[in-house]
Amino acid sequence: MIENLKFSFQSIWAHKMRSFLTMLGVIIGIASIIGIVSTIKGTNEQIMKNLIGAGNNNVTVSLKQGGGDYWMDAGIPDGVSPVSDEQIEKIRGLEDVADASFYLSRSYSDSVLAGNHSLDSAQMLGIDDHYLNTTGYTVYAGRPFTELDYQKFHKVALLDETAAKVLFPDGDGLGETMTIKGEPYTVVGLVRASQKYQPTYDSFMDYMTYAGSQYGKVMIPDVDWPISYYYDEPQNCVVRAKRTEDMSNVGKEVQDIMNESVRTSDSDSENENAISYKAEDLLEKAKNKQQLAASTNNLLIWIASIALLVGGIGVMNIMLVSVTERTAEIGLKKALGARKKRILAQFLTESAVLTSLGGILGVVVGIILAEFISKSSGTPVAISIPSIFIGVGFSMAIGIIFGLLPSIKAANLNPIDALRRE
Repeated sequence: MIENLKFSFQSIWAHKMRSFLTMLGVIIGIASIIGIVSTIKGTNEQIMKNLIGAGNNNVTVSLKQGGGDYWMDAGIPDGVSPVSDEQIEKIRGLEDVADASFYLSRSYSDSVLAGNHSLDSAQMLGIDDHYLNTTGYTVYAGRPFTELDYQKFHKVALLDETAAKVLFPDGDGLGETMTIKGEPYTVVGLVRASQKYQPTYDSFMDYMTYAGSQYGKVMIPDVDWPISYYYDEPQNCVVRAKRTEDMSNVGKEVQDIMNESVRTSDSDSENENAISYKAEDLLEKAKNKQQLAASTNNLLIWIASIALLVGGIGVMNIMLVSVTERTAEIGLKKALGARKKRILAQFLTESAVLTSLGGILGVVVGIILAEFISKSSGTPVAISIPSIFIGVGFSMAIGIIFGLLPSIKAANLNPIDALRRE
């Protein structure tokens, strides 16, 4: 085997230009596949990161009417009561739930003021003492809400960085007073997500999905919510699944438990505008978008594979030329006692080495191509290690498959005819 490898490298080096041109089809094919696969992997990771965020495995369950959110400004819907303590404990006790928080919200509140500054499109949240831990927020200045704040109904607030900059452009706002619907609240802490991520907007639907997370957030204790809004409003729930793959199942379990608080008649349940709690299945959304992206890129992989086919045909052609050029050498070896399998192994090894070198060069070019695509178009890429090994192995297989015919031809040469041709 070592001797065959030695002869293969000698033959390739003796015809450097011819060998490079023979490998070119394999190089282009492997490079194209590596570049496309890296783009697919990077795009999939970006989709997953956009929808699921920075890896906190949160699932939100909220009140829906038909296919959209129920706007609480329209009033508390009939037949929907607050979630009971028993339901809360049941949800937090689910096997795949790490933590759960129940909160009240207004998506677009325009009544948050601090002096001459107002916070347009603020996301108002009335939170319990599990919210920060569940959603992955940390207090980077000031303090979080205390048990006394909840017991004494203290009118205190937490702001995220966006809200703090708008309401208090000249300072951080700690200890300052702001008003929510005319009621004064003291800012006691500033919060930020412990893991930041910036969504990529590829469509208007992406913008609608992610844009709400970019608004300023104002958090107050949930016990203070009725001061500015309604009493006994239905809560939203955000749960943190223990694993990403558990998110869909956790969301369905939580929505079923919360729907125990919704009393509807049979006629209402069949109405497409019926009100019920529904989980936002981000994992399913991510999978659907990934499948759509992958189906498009799979077509590109098949197109790139044509270059490999062309490269394989080129290898077969050059190996047939090599057999013709070395007819006398083959005849001499057979006259000295070399068996068919020895001649066959020699030419198959040379063909496999030729395409393997092309595969290795193709991998290098593919990685460079992927980085170029990333920098020039802004498309996220992630180098796939398995695809590198598969690419090199596939190129070797091409050499064996397309080198088989020339190798068989060389092995079957009659030594007398071969020497006579010289």
